[in-house]
Amino acid sequence: MIVSTSARTNKNLEEKAKKTADELGCRFVRREKRSIASLQAHYHSDCLIVAKSRLELYSRDAEEPFFFHPNSASFRVKRLMRGEEDPFIAAAGLRPGMSLLDCTLGLASDSVAASFVTGAAGRVTGVEGQPVLAYMVREGLKEWVSPLPELNAAMKRIEVVNESYESVLARLPDQSFDIVYFDPMFAKPILTSEGIAGLRKLAIQNELTKDAVHEALRVARHRVVLKDHYQSGRFAELGFAQQIRPASLFHFGTIEAEDKRRVDSVTNKE
Repeated sequence: MIVSTSARTNKNLEEKAKKTADELGCRFVRREKRSIASLQAHYHSDCLIVAKSRLELYSRDAEEPFFFHPNSASFRVKRLMRGEEDPFIAAAGLRPGMSLLDCTLGLASDSVAASFVTGAAGRVTGVEGQPVLAYMVREGLKEWVSPLPELNAAMKRIEVVNESYESVLARLPDQSFDIVYFDPMFAKPILTSEGIAGLRKLAIQNELTKDAVHEALRVARHRVVLKDHYQSGRFAELGFAQQIRPASLFHFGTIEAEDKRRVDSVTNKE
């Protein structure tokens, strides 16, 4: 991947692009009035464009650029402010002051909603193993300016960690987060989901394992939550109690951390 600037550039934008290239370990290329297509063809590479208000990733095999946007998170925060229920917040049982480890950050919509609910006294950490996606979302959360102050504050509170969730879970102490959350890429895509096509190209699509869930139950004080397609076999295979939502293409599943601790206690006594 190469890094360049938008067509209308300046010294500050070029410096920002150079910094981005350094942080991602990529090559910086001056735009010099060339089109995105010509840059891609010349360098045989995807192209990350540093624009004034956002980062845009132009993949050679994609028709549209991929960029961070809090659209769905914005709608969800507005609904929460009106006192309406959010299915993820309800499934996780999140309240002000609680902590969430989002093991599959993606575009961070669930983490933004969680950060709004948990507030300044809470803590939301999002783990994203794909370096470019993690960087784009981290910068987007910091720099996106919404007319909704509550949304801006929620986005800025989120800590983004670029690492595999397996590594993060392995080094965390027992019961260090209230909720641990998995939202793996659906094996069966929901074609109507906005932004999923671009996200699917970037996302790490490792299968969620029983070992990872076991580690998550060790780290969670209250529960582990899984979001998946309503027809997914992961709920049953991994021991999640599936919450049926008849009108929705995706469901949530939960495992209470106390259940694991109870089983471990009995096993240890034996």
